[in-house]
Amino acid sequence: MKKLTRLTCALLLASLEALADDSSHFDVLANLETGPGNVTATADGRVIMSQHPFYQPEYTVVEYKDQKLVPFPSHDLAATDSTAALKLDSVLGIRSDANGVVWMLDNGMRSGVTPKLVGWNTKTNKLQRLIYLPAPIAPKDAFVNDFALDTQHSHAFISDPAGGNNAALIVVNLYTGAARRVLEGHASVLPENVDLIIDNVPIQLATPSGEKVRPHIGVNPITEDLTNEWVYFGPMHGLSLYRIKAADLINESLTAEQLANRVERYSDKPISDGISIDKQNNIYLGDLTNNAIGIIGSDRKYRQLAQDPRLSWVDSFSFGPNGQLYAVVNRLHRSAMLNSGDAQSKPPYYLLQVKALAAGLPGR
Repeated sequence: MKKLTRLTCALLLASLEALADDSSHFDVLANLETGPGNVTATADGRVIMSQHPFYQPEYTVVEYKDQKLVPFPSHDLAATDSTAALKLDSVLGIRSDANGVVWMLDNGMRSGVTPKLVGWNTKTNKLQRLIYLPAPIAPKDAFVNDFALDTQHSHAFISDPAGGNNAALIVVNLYTGAARRVLEGHASVLPENVDLIIDNVPIQLATPSGEKVRPHIGVNPITEDLTNEWVYFGPMHGLSLYRIKAADLINESLTAEQLANRVERYSDKPISDGISIDKQNNIYLGDLTNNAIGIIGSDRKYRQLAQDPRLSWVDSFSFGPNGQLYAVVNRLHRSAMLNSGDAQSKPPYYLLQVKALAAGLPGR
């Protein structure tokens, strides 16, 4: 009996140590009452978050300031003609650059308006850039979701899972506003036939007829290395991560076939949402199935960094100015949209700080 007790205690202690080790890789910075979308941090340390449209938020984008959320931008947008054009509808993807411009990707889905990429200058507190993405760049079933920001080449690379078979990347010239839809229907952007099951419950949509459908979503996670050489991306519902050179994506002289031939499979990955990368090319991502944060090292091998019940749909990663890595938890699988119409997602949601293995680029 004593041996059994000692064995039980030893196993319990080992379990507690393992749990402590996992949780030591992240801290909960804030408990949030509304479900966040994506997060970014400016070079001077401001933390900006989109609010996920699945939860019908009052404010589309907010700033975490003085331990509370305030609307972003903070002043009345109708006050001047220069800001009247900036009416945000459904922002998810959000990034910031070294010049203090926060870029917001508005998919327009709440009101059925044209998607757009918006740059807001936090130094001048004025609208910096407004780029519309009309059809056929963003087709009727577009769901422009996330993007990689490359200010060295003055481009943004947007992931659009669209309707599945027509998933693609959108390449936007930030200087001219010109946009192109590329790699549409390529294997690297298409969803694989894998279901997302979290806590033994499959993700399902309820159709108007009452049928339950398990969605398979195409390209979503996307980031770029700190030298602006490689763009990494892959389908959300997919077990592979791909990459292509940024120089090839912006090369308009390449044919569709030539561009497709320059895509390479980079590594395995779990079903995942937003991703980021550090200066040592470690790629951070949410492991949705396992309530975990994962990492793909420079050796191209995937491993879990932390697993915890609180890591319930980790979405979006972004580095701050002092090497800190932010992420959010939004429990999307319990939202009405992804839970067959049954709204079971409840606060608190989280703003996290993940203990990265190396520093990254603020805003990326």
